[in-house]
Amino acid sequence: MSETYVIERLGHLGDGIAPGPIFAPRCLPGEEITGEVVDGRIAAPRILVPSPDRVKALCAHYNACGGCALLHASDGFVADWKVEVVKTALAAHGLSPEFRPIKTSPPRSRRRAVLSAKRGKRGAMVGFHGRKSDVITGIANCQLLHPDILAALPALGELTMFGATRRGELSINVVQSTVGLDVSVTGGKPLDRGLETELALAVHKFGFARLAWNGEVIATETPPAQMFGTAPVVPPAGAFLQATREGEAALLDAVREIVGNAKSVVDLFAGCGTFALPLAQSANVLAVEGHAAMTDALSLGWRRTHGLRHVTTEVRDLFRNPMMADDLAAFDAAVIDPPRAGAEAQVEHLAASDIKRIAMVSCNSVSFARDAKTLVDAGYTLNWVQVVDQFRWSTHVEQVASFTKS
Repeated sequence: MSETYVIERLGHLGDGIAPGPIFAPRCLPGEEITGEVVDGRIAAPRILVPSPDRVKALCAHYNACGGCALLHASDGFVADWKVEVVKTALAAHGLSPEFRPIKTSPPRSRRRAVLSAKRGKRGAMVGFHGRKSDVITGIANCQLLHPDILAALPALGELTMFGATRRGELSINVVQSTVGLDVSVTGGKPLDRGLETELALAVHKFGFARLAWNGEVIATETPPAQMFGTAPVVPPAGAFLQATREGEAALLDAVREIVGNAKSVVDLFAGCGTFALPLAQSANVLAVEGHAAMTDALSLGWRRTHGLRHVTTEVRDLFRNPMMADDLAAFDAAVIDPPRAGAEAQVEHLAASDIKRIAMVSCNSVSFARDAKTLVDAGYTLNWVQVVDQFRWSTHVEQVASFTKS
């Protein structure tokens, strides 16, 4: 008889972990499983005793696709697990703030995705890779992506057939905008006059708002604007954007509450203005970002929008050249939304400042907890944390936290 194992917990990638440790994909705590163990992993576990939180995956692609890790778990379980991930990271630093109820984006709301695509003898395959695999799975009935993106899969397949090399793989960054899809492709054939002509015709044929190829904008049918508050902004091709409108709104609501009635705000890692432009409805804002193309887009959006307070931009590498405590003295509040690695150096200078309110947004619970501890040790109070799940059914967790100093 095969040996059986009981899953005790989930790892940070969503795999079940049994004593050993032994890892098993798509298992839940409390489940009894069996299967062949190779190098500490059961690649194809058989569930003997299922968890009451196990549900039937609603997506027809789930067995082959690697895009979702937790579609077999109930919504309540996923929500509780994501909150617990953040609580555990903070507890490791001795922090236990108030947690507000998680806010989760609905199915088929993902407005931004990076798809993989390859040519084949029977046509193109556009979708996501399977788990730990180079094989691309089609996603025509994906429960995650916005219907506008799903509707464009045939067009992206045509694009792949004439734009991909025989053995190469395209990476297609597709974003839903107010006027159509903003498509940015890397890994394609080198541009020549013939390909450039085909691509330009494809923009019109498929109704794309904009198409960029290997970093070069080929054609813009209509500027693909995103609304940040009342300001329309056209981000650079392939630029970062919050994954769902609902997730962005949840983060913004929390940031607005934290900033309160501040009249001067510094927005660190400001991007194209996700927070800076809505906050400018009531405060003067300095938006600091390391990429000039993003600050240019932010500035243009501000200039084209009536009724906003003054917004200044600064191009600055906040990792190598963080704003010092003296630089921050002029502001009533700060917003910081760094990449996954966090912003250790910048947070140290924030901690040394006299800014009364800080809104920290993060997509990595580990770096978030580390940076939160730095602020608390410097005299800030961590008032509350709001977890936001805009990467539904994935292991990705986002959070925003309120810090104040008396």
